[in-house]
Amino acid sequence: MELLSRILVVFFVSAVLAACSAPQAPPQSLFVLMPDDSGTVGSITVSNPQGSQTLGEAWQATAVADSAASPAAPTILSADEVKARFHDALAVQPEPVRRFILYFQKGSKALTEESQALIPEVIATIRERRSVDTSVVGHTDTVGSNEANMRLSQERAAIIATMLTDAGIDPTMLETSSHGERNLLVSTDDEVSEPRNRRVEITVR
Repeated sequence: MELLSRILVVFFVSAVLAACSAPQAPPQSLFVLMPDDSGTVGSITVSNPQGSQTLGEAWQATAVADSAASPAAPTILSADEVKARFHDALAVQPEPVRRFILYFQKGSKALTEESQALIPEVIATIRERRSVDTSVVGHTDTVGSNEANMRLSQERAAIIATMLTDAGIDPTMLETSSHGERNLLVSTDDEVSEPRNRRVEITVR
């Protein structure tokens, strides 16, 4: 599961650990802290009435033998070991969300050259994932009236949606919206031309 807005990923499993020639061990709860796709790692505290342990490093793990035992001292597992142990759980995890930000020229519905070059990658990502839920959200900077910027952000989102559908993306799989000059990527005063706020954000799920 993902916690703290995808800052960290924690896997938990209850498993019976037994050797072929040894008596069956009691059930054990295992917690493993995994980095997200960007390599970012947060932290989590595993606690019960007997004690607690905080995990704060990638691939760090703690085990709880039973309800009468405190969490064990953290250890570091190898990435391969975690992937092997949690293979079934990892196999059914949805692919992480992909986000793209496309920037526009000042007061315009035309993309910058750099953002125009990203369009093929956006289309390829939607196709590869067979996405049935892709959002396209238009934004502006604070130059101009609220009403004008709302229209401009709608037009920007519509243009990108059209590019996607013209490439064969099913329009029923797209959700288009616009925020005008609300939800600035970079906070500014009114009537400030900020290139990073002139954008369309695409989220491919």
